[in-house]
Amino acid sequence: MTTVTPVPGRRRPAGPPSSAPSGASTIKPILKTKSILGTRTRSQDDDGEELHDSPIKKRKTVIINEELNMTKTFGGKSVEDAKRDIKKALDGHARGIHQDYRNLIELFAPSKQKSLYESDSDEDDDRLDTNAPRPQHLFLYVVAMSSHVTSLGTKCQDLVRAILECAWLEKDESFSKAYIQLVAALSSAQSSNLGKVLTMMVEKFNPRFAQQRAASQVSQIELLRTLVPGFVPAVDPETRKTRLHLGLQYILDLFPAGKRIVVRLLDHKYPRSDEPKSYHVEYIDHLLALKKARPELERDIMELIFGRLVKIDVEFSLDLNNGEDETTRAVLNLLESSRADEGEGGSAKVAGYLTDGESDLESMFSDSDAEDEKRGDGPSDEEAKRFTELKNKLETVDAVLETLFEHYSPIFENPDSPKAVETFEDLLRDFSNIILPHLKSRHTQFLLFKFAMSSRKLQNMFIGKLFSLAFETNRPAVVRKSAIEYLASFTARGAKLESEQVQKVVKSLIANLNHYRLSHKNCLGPDLVKYTQYYTYFQSLLYVFCFRWKDLIDRDSLPRAVEWDDNASFVGQHLPWMEGLRTALQENIASKLNPLKCCTPFVAEEFAKLAHHLGLMYIFPKLEQNKNVQLSQFSAGHGSYSQGGALRDTGYVANVENHLELVFPFDPYQLPVSRRWLDLEDTYKTWQNIALLQHDDEESEVEHDGPESDVDDTATDDGNHA
Repeated sequence: MTTVTPVPGRRRPAGPPSSAPSGASTIKPILKTKSILGTRTRSQDDDGEELHDSPIKKRKTVIINEELNMTKTFGGKSVEDAKRDIKKALDGHARGIHQDYRNLIELFAPSKQKSLYESDSDEDDDRLDTNAPRPQHLFLYVVAMSSHVTSLGTKCQDLVRAILECAWLEKDESFSKAYIQLVAALSSAQSSNLGKVLTMMVEKFNPRFAQQRAASQVSQIELLRTLVPGFVPAVDPETRKTRLHLGLQYILDLFPAGKRIVVRLLDHKYPRSDEPKSYHVEYIDHLLALKKARPELERDIMELIFGRLVKIDVEFSLDLNNGEDETTRAVLNLLESSRADEGEGGSAKVAGYLTDGESDLESMFSDSDAEDEKRGDGPSDEEAKRFTELKNKLETVDAVLETLFEHYSPIFENPDSPKAVETFEDLLRDFSNIILPHLKSRHTQFLLFKFAMSSRKLQNMFIGKLFSLAFETNRPAVVRKSAIEYLASFTARGAKLESEQVQKVVKSLIANLNHYRLSHKNCLGPDLVKYTQYYTYFQSLLYVFCFRWKDLIDRDSLPRAVEWDDNASFVGQHLPWMEGLRTALQENIASKLNPLKCCTPFVAEEFAKLAHHLGLMYIFPKLEQNKNVQLSQFSAGHGSYSQGGALRDTGYVANVENHLELVFPFDPYQLPVSRRWLDLEDTYKTWQNIALLQHDDEESEVEHDGPESDVDDTATDDGNHA
């Protein structure tokens, strides 16, 4: 029968390190008070280079926790017996006698090969090592091993590896505390062990490494079930997580220089983009727990999360944009189906979606496969593989964003609080450094959109950041171009932006257009490559107009016949447009830069229809004329855009040539689960088809005998004709 006898704690007298018994390592207690841990200064814990042995520096030591010195007797064996066994094994290993040493290794990390503790016959029993330590003795050997860590030199690294492979999270609380002190003592005894200990702990963030170990080891829990009658492990995942982070914090408290090692490990052990979404969610859950415990690592952790998320987001977008096959259309159709089904038990699906069970997308694909097989035209193996890859990336991005929305939302419940403002400033830094430079990011940026919509102060912070990125000339051209597109897309789609904010953005675009035009008034003609920045300004202006034309009208000066909520009532009226809008459009359209020629045709045509019916200007003849204009130089657009164009809420991007690529980052959000956080009905402005103005569609067609254009090659400053 197993008995547990506590040994009364005894306090060692103070003395120099040399007063410790020979072969023993002092160990710091794991449950020190916070006030004591907080007294350590930077001067006491030097950088990582000082972890290495140095003749002029004292080796870092830890203090033994006497409360863990308990004698546990299993079949007559005690901690002192275990100490003697370890010393005998290490001494024998040094002399070339390795059996006892191998038994120790097998105790800490049982192999998949024939176990020391298992037999299939009486004949096998005769060959078993009856002196080998038993799995139920493992706690004794963990406590005892702390007294021998200084003896585990370079010739005992296989034993060190076995100790680090021990399944310590699955044992009881006393075991986990003893184990944490053991690995702390290992790190103190030899500086190179610190990296190994931290690697062991960080690898437990990623389920992939647990699976790899399971493939080569016998589960110690299974052994204990076999050897100890009635043994039932009761360690749930949350308890394992708590113990893991307790151990990691203890090591980092002892060795602050280990933080730099941890940051590198977090990057190196991060799940690959092709691994299951559950791996990513679990890993990020650990990262957020670490961020909470170690605020000094917050920036490193969040930059890592955003960097990996954007990478997968871009890969998914490029895979969709570059594919014109049945697989791509299948994924797009599933996205549309998930949006159509939203509201029918949508929130109830979230929990299942974040597991590795069959998702809604997978279920729909399986149903589609069954129908195809009946017709004899099912997908090929290559198509099925590509679909699975696309689906996995989509689900991973969706699940990670679901996790991040859930993490940040409580902070922004009071969006103007100092904490919310500080957090949004951090998000803006991540946006500037990570999200914006990835030009094909499709969904990650909606974290900024979501929380900016919660407060005018946050809206202005985001707009201000975009202004500085877009209009400061010392920034790279590609950054300024991307920032302009973000600015236009945020202004167009942000339903909570007020007219004053919209007009401020439009005035800035007009000012930069006019400055650029006047600076290049001697140009020979339109040149997409040379004047990309100018055409980006112009296309962004047209895009904003298509969504926010009402905000560019002086509401107080409207004709009496116009009802603000009735779009049709605006048609045929003399509308009081924002000062300078009509003149700026006329002068730039008529300039030698000819921006309509270089804009995406879809945007130019939609603007032409809307501007005509609202009485702003008539430019269809100019569009016809541009069909005969040959660009002296041009830049081919190689990106695609989501089905239906920017102004239609679908998301397809067509390959285009000889005009500006259509990129507006806040086009419709299509991820089926995480989109529930965006409150799209209240915060997101969708495209309202021109038919809402109740115009005659035939009037939008260009007729050769129609009215003359409001724009000609002799543009004037007269802004009253339309």
